[in-house]
Amino acid sequence: MVFPLMQSRVNPYSDHVQGKANEPITVAGLLDNSKKILGPLYEGGTPDWTLEEIIHRLEKDAPRIAIIGGSADHPAHIMDYLTSSRAAIRIWQNGGVPFYFSTPVMCDGTAQSNQGMSYSLQSRNAVAQMIVNQLEAHSYHGAFVIQGCDKQPLGVVSGLAHLDALRKSRGDAPFFATFAPAHVLVGGTIPEDVVLKLNEVYDRAVASGHEDIGNDLKDTMNYILQCSSNTSFQGVFERAVEKNVISKDEHKYLEMRLAAATCDSQGGVCAFNGTGNSSRHLVAGLGLVHPAVELLTSPPDQQQVNAAIDAFEYMINKPEFGVAALVSQNIRNGVRIHSASGGSTNLMMHMVSAMVYAGYEFSLFDIESILKEQPIPDLFNYSLTEGRDIFALAMQCCNGESRGMESLFHELLTNGIDMDVDALTVTGTSWKSRLVYTDNLPASNVKDNPVILSSPRRAFSGVDVLRGNFFESAVVKISGMPTPQLDQFDNKLAAVVYFDNEDEANAQLLDSTLMERYKKTKVFEEHVLKTIVKYNAPERFAELNNLSYDELFDEIVKSSILKIAVIIAGQGPVAFGMPEMFTPMQHINANRTLKRICTIISDGRYSGVTYGAAIGHMTPEAFEGGGIGYLKTGDILHLRLREQRIDLVGHYDNAISYDDTIKEKTDRIQLFDERKQKMKTRQKLVAAVNRMVGHTDASKGVVPIQVYEEATKKFQKEHSLN
Repeated sequence: MVFPLMQSRVNPYSDHVQGKANEPITVAGLLDNSKKILGPLYEGGTPDWTLEEIIHRLEKDAPRIAIIGGSADHPAHIMDYLTSSRAAIRIWQNGGVPFYFSTPVMCDGTAQSNQGMSYSLQSRNAVAQMIVNQLEAHSYHGAFVIQGCDKQPLGVVSGLAHLDALRKSRGDAPFFATFAPAHVLVGGTIPEDVVLKLNEVYDRAVASGHEDIGNDLKDTMNYILQCSSNTSFQGVFERAVEKNVISKDEHKYLEMRLAAATCDSQGGVCAFNGTGNSSRHLVAGLGLVHPAVELLTSPPDQQQVNAAIDAFEYMINKPEFGVAALVSQNIRNGVRIHSASGGSTNLMMHMVSAMVYAGYEFSLFDIESILKEQPIPDLFNYSLTEGRDIFALAMQCCNGESRGMESLFHELLTNGIDMDVDALTVTGTSWKSRLVYTDNLPASNVKDNPVILSSPRRAFSGVDVLRGNFFESAVVKISGMPTPQLDQFDNKLAAVVYFDNEDEANAQLLDSTLMERYKKTKVFEEHVLKTIVKYNAPERFAELNNLSYDELFDEIVKSSILKIAVIIAGQGPVAFGMPEMFTPMQHINANRTLKRICTIISDGRYSGVTYGAAIGHMTPEAFEGGGIGYLKTGDILHLRLREQRIDLVGHYDNAISYDDTIKEKTDRIQLFDERKQKMKTRQKLVAAVNRMVGHTDASKGVVPIQVYEEATKKFQKEHSLN
């Protein structure tokens, strides 16, 4: 197979000599090193990549294809050198000219709960910018992307889509690319001696009257070991230390043993369905991943890499296969696959950013309208406690039982969802053509512990867009809430506990005496508690109405009548880089009392692995004058998750009245001004060069203003190939 020559408007390697002088040694060096790395795995004849031949290909405008990897300090990219070597050899064999560069890749797990999380979202736009810089500077035509985790995948998609749109507007050849996601990292197993030790801790906790700590520990032990589950262990251990169930030394020993047993040495994308694997599913749904490399349990072999690269033959010079074209053709497919697979809340912004970078007017409300065209069934039976993580799905794909997102696409069609089957993909064909071959396509082929289902678990899934009388938009991951938990929080009144930032929230949520302290200090006035009882449990109001404050508080906590809206403000893009609220949500989920009564509402983000009543991405953010910054402890919110609303309550007797004047009250204005000054001071903890000023809000993807203003193409249902 030989790639066609490019139909470029300008070939700088023909028109100018400096590139021909500089770049051949990088190509030869890449190919020499690739052959050396592959060793006996090298599949090719005698090397023919002389400097003269490289110059000849550059002169003739052979496809210049960048292999884009990631930094080796991220677990997903430990094995990049092997995949990039195979890709370089195949690109050369097909008549192309391979180059290699990598981008920094932030590990969100490492950055959780430290200052690095304020840079995480910003890194997506930084990756997009770096991608465009390098591809423009060296005039590359296409890319083979080793897809990593966290913000890197959609940063690369956004950058490539932006460049494709730009190249087409200049009359240049379209930019083509294919993505090869890093393999799935197998989850860890708790060592047997550590299991025995944890069981001893459980026995100690129960014997000392702290059964809640023991039970929370047992719950956490049920999870496949992941970096995310280690955060849950941390919350339980810290409470156990506080209650003298274990010593600080025991805490650190157990923490060390669990951490050491978590990740496989070959790296990969963590096996939970977080942002990394949600991005894998989405990028595949956008038609950018060849099925040969989509879901693997080890780095792709040469044949798998060849399949992805060989398909470039059908894409080169064809505008309809440019990255922006594939993204716009497949956005409905991507949104629906993201929803059906219970994808990360983070992706609600990243899907928007990909379309905006591709040049389209697009927002969170366009995603909402796509989801409302047809309710998307829940077809993903994912579980970290029952052995159905993404590694299990990858095993099913590698064993020939499932075809990953092709199977999910097929099941969505089977369940009556109007997928865009004529949209093109990096195979050089449409989805319709890919699904003609039906071997191992139905989900029913997997008999043991299926992850993808043929019959939905529920008729709805995904992430819902919320509105309210004190904010414009927010999101909640319905797929992260089992129906009984959704019932616990839907159509309930919740008392506000306000925190200026995540650090303050984390400190309190780890306090094992939190609820006792709230009762002792009467953080909620008695009329607030009675109002909540009257609405949330009217059948018990007469019974509870005459209890003392302490008796009332204890009973409504014990029976989960009380609902608390933990407000964490000052976390938006401008204020603090929009860090994830994963850690405080994990602290709630690791506490069996709090997880029944607490939701978190924030202008920060949520991790893909977040479980529970997690509401985020609120706009406008507090720093920009959003109503979330005017709330105060003791306010009452009406949670109506199924109706996609949260409203500030003014009064409730026999009917609820809502307070729409929160930003007009003198005392609230003064309170907000004081908070704004605190936000400005805290903002300086983030390096000035990385602050997200001049960006859109979360509903518009948090992209640079200049990118958003130039995104003027109208998004329509019909495929857009321009």
